[in-house]
Amino acid sequence: MTSKTSAASGKTTAEGDFPIAIIGAGFGGIGMAIQLKKAGIESFTIFDRAGEVGGTWRDNTYPGAACDVPSHAYSLSFEPNPKWSRKYSPADEIQNYILGLVDKWKLRGRIRFNTDIVGASFDDTTGAWTIRTGDGEDFKARVVISAVGGLVDPAYPDIPGIESFEGKKIHTARWDHDYDLRGKRVGVIGTGASAVQVVPAIAPEVAELEVFQRTPAWVVPKRDAVYSDRLKKLLARFPVLLRISRAFKYWTSELLGPMIFLDAPRLSAVGEKLSLAHLESQVKDPELRRKLRPEFQFGCKRVLVSDEYWASFERGNVSLECEAIDEIRPRGIHTRDGALHELDAIVFATGFELGLARAPFPVVGRDGRSLDESWAEGAVAYKGMTVSGFPNWFILMGPNTGPGHTSVLVYTEAQISHALQAIRKLRDEGLKFVDIRQEVQDRYNERIQGRMKYMVWPNCSSWYLSKDGSNHSLYPGFASEYVVSAHNFHPEEYQIAELDADAGHEADAA
Repeated sequence: MTSKTSAASGKTTAEGDFPIAIIGAGFGGIGMAIQLKKAGIESFTIFDRAGEVGGTWRDNTYPGAACDVPSHAYSLSFEPNPKWSRKYSPADEIQNYILGLVDKWKLRGRIRFNTDIVGASFDDTTGAWTIRTGDGEDFKARVVISAVGGLVDPAYPDIPGIESFEGKKIHTARWDHDYDLRGKRVGVIGTGASAVQVVPAIAPEVAELEVFQRTPAWVVPKRDAVYSDRLKKLLARFPVLLRISRAFKYWTSELLGPMIFLDAPRLSAVGEKLSLAHLESQVKDPELRRKLRPEFQFGCKRVLVSDEYWASFERGNVSLECEAIDEIRPRGIHTRDGALHELDAIVFATGFELGLARAPFPVVGRDGRSLDESWAEGAVAYKGMTVSGFPNWFILMGPNTGPGHTSVLVYTEAQISHALQAIRKLRDEGLKFVDIRQEVQDRYNERIQGRMKYMVWPNCSSWYLSKDGSNHSLYPGFASEYVVSAHNFHPEEYQIAELDADAGHEADAA
């Protein structure tokens, strides 16, 4: 568990020999907890601001929500699941998978639900973090695992009059299942990853569906399939087959990766040809195909995966609106051509606020320096995990660790391994802290940003890029390359401080 300091009394009671705080109960936080338990380390507490585990898969329950990475690759390698019902798992199955892990490893008693962390500060003398909750409680921890994720809070578009709409407003990340869309006139704003799933899911039941498109996206075939009971039994009986399936899907994504992330027009052309063939097979009207065809390079924005999205526009009740939105009015959406699109409901498929650009809450490290100060010119971290001046603080899926072509969990598992090795060293050797050396962090991030000029992402505007055009979101390379680099903790890269029992001060050991 973690050490707890009562805000009223100031007394500290140790709930473990080496208190560890895990912030976030999504895939990263739960995966970290499992690996700690496997290592025989029980002194951790998981904090989550919501009332249940799951993170992304708890929050995204909109119709059609599913993963766009194959199921056998989108699961923890150390917790394989032979029971996936489809090649691409629906959201509720992924959430049930996470719930099953919590039950299997008896983690529920170690989770503090409905607990919002609002601040954290490091004590240079004791080598401990104090994290504060929204209720004013303080908790002491020797190590903090920040698994809050970069895409958490829904983003709404900056459109005048958005609050004036008198109908129903729904964001895909906060779906209202009590509202019945049947027979309604519905507008969808956004044509990204959530839109390509929700549009075909609701199209058959609404009276009219208007999709407001600012920029079309490259879409490739999903080729989804149902897994038979026979196959699931076979995978359960012979786990090696599941490992082979996972490896095949992973290495296939690695093989196709350069086509997606490299600024290589000849490779991009292969992806564009595949996508355009898909578009032609799904949409008969040449003018509609023209409107749906992107003009930017393949991979520059997120490549979407769907067998049904483009085909939805062949339905008589679905239309594509390419005129820019002028404002939202009480009765609907007004576009710049002067038309008022009267609607009963607006669905905002507009994604999330990019949390990688700033600290998730005020974080103060050594010498009173805040994380936001360290990130004033862009979020940077050594291998996306550790920031100089913030000892014993490990980030899961931090800056420049997002994948453009494969499962995010490949990266997460490497980070969990790295943090676990650091925790073992701290705990077993009685160290005060490990703090990534500034020069090591700087060299790493110079290399990362230097590689960006060879990537496709700077060639268009997307959520990947900061306001200055730099990319602090995605990793510029293969997932396997990142794993080899990040999997192991190398003590020589860190400043290591030992506890001085006599003087109460650290002694630099490296």
